[in-house]
Amino acid sequence: MIPKIDVVVENFAPGVIAEMGFGYEALRKINPAIIMCSISVAGQSGPLSYKPGYDYLGGSMAGVIDLIGEPDRAPSVPAMAIGDVSTGVASAMAVGFALLNRERTGEGVYIDASLLDTYFHMQELAVPIVSMRPGKFSMKRAGSSHPTGSPCGVFKAAGGYLFLIVQQHEMTRLWRAMKRPDLAEDARFKTNRDRIKNNQEFRRIFEDWLATFTDRASAIAVLDAERVPCAPVYKVEEAMAHPHMRQRKTVRRVNDPTMGELEIPGMPIKFSTWPDRTDLKASRVGADNDAILTEVLGLTPAQIADLYRDKVLIATPAKEEGVR
Repeated sequence: MIPKIDVVVENFAPGVIAEMGFGYEALRKINPAIIMCSISVAGQSGPLSYKPGYDYLGGSMAGVIDLIGEPDRAPSVPAMAIGDVSTGVASAMAVGFALLNRERTGEGVYIDASLLDTYFHMQELAVPIVSMRPGKFSMKRAGSSHPTGSPCGVFKAAGGYLFLIVQQHEMTRLWRAMKRPDLAEDARFKTNRDRIKNNQEFRRIFEDWLATFTDRASAIAVLDAERVPCAPVYKVEEAMAHPHMRQRKTVRRVNDPTMGELEIPGMPIKFSTWPDRTDLKASRVGADNDAILTEVLGLTPAQIADLYRDKVLIATPAKEEGVR
């Protein structure tokens, strides 16, 4: 099949696929134009390349997990696959550009993607600051506030929380929304540096103002009217039910043969000429064997049956299709 394939993606531990005889060097001897992408926790080279691993391990080694949570408690675990999804997106982007390059040059390429590299790439603030101030600065967990920006964080409102993030040039909008023009001249809140030093005092004043509203939505409406950047902190079910998410099909409804109808996250990118697909499915092990071997290689049913008999192919038994 190798001469007929554009891209091979694998996420075995480093070295495993080469031991199986399907490493990049072996594949490109058969198909010089092939593109191969290997995804692992720490990459195919370097002192940590021997490690097997998962999303959170990449985040831990990249210094990301250490920055999540309250300052006086242990780091927190984000309840989502940030590294897995982001590494997949970065890999897909790389494969897309590799295909474009191949169209221009005819050359294939090997792509080495890792969870650790992806997580570390997210450290757009901490890494340069630590680099410029070696031994003098270390990022600390800041809980519900951002460590270097103010106001920037989660604030308690009536019936829930909201996220407020206001930059220096937007502060007059906030004071106007709060009907507190006097705070614009308050030495405690003049600059970002001043506000960082007086974060708790700002929090008290702002949350006292939020408490004057009967609900969170009313406070956000006043802030929106002055174009103050803010958003409600929604629970997952609230986000799923929001009309905006439904209209943009950010929530996608699919029908799985095993699990029935359910909702999953939709594609984060919208294409102008490619319609949204509703027939998304995740095939069970071996479910597409026959179709691929027939369409790509032209094998006969008898030849395919021989491959099953010789244990070259495997597939989930039909009786397990209804298992939940």
